[in-house]
Amino acid sequence: MQVNVHEAKTQLSRLLELVESGETVVIARQGTPVAELVPVRRKVGFPFGVARDAPLVPEGDDWWAAMSDEESDAWATGE
Repeated sequence: MQVNVHEAKTQLSRLLELVESGETVVIARQGTPVAELVPVRRKVGFPFGVARDAPLVPEGDDWWAAMSDEESDAWATGE
């Protein structure tokens, strides 16, 4: 739906209801689109449920310690 600036100013509450119901409202000045009213994107956390049930890193600070030579070699070779 496209409306002019004057209509957008006088009908903002109605236009927001339309946006909440899923419609995109384009606001135009002299027939030229200049803005869109769209629903706010909700933040949903990590994508695809990453870290939903378990943290990304183990508790405590041990994970932050330097790797041993054996761990570093295994990491570098992909073992």
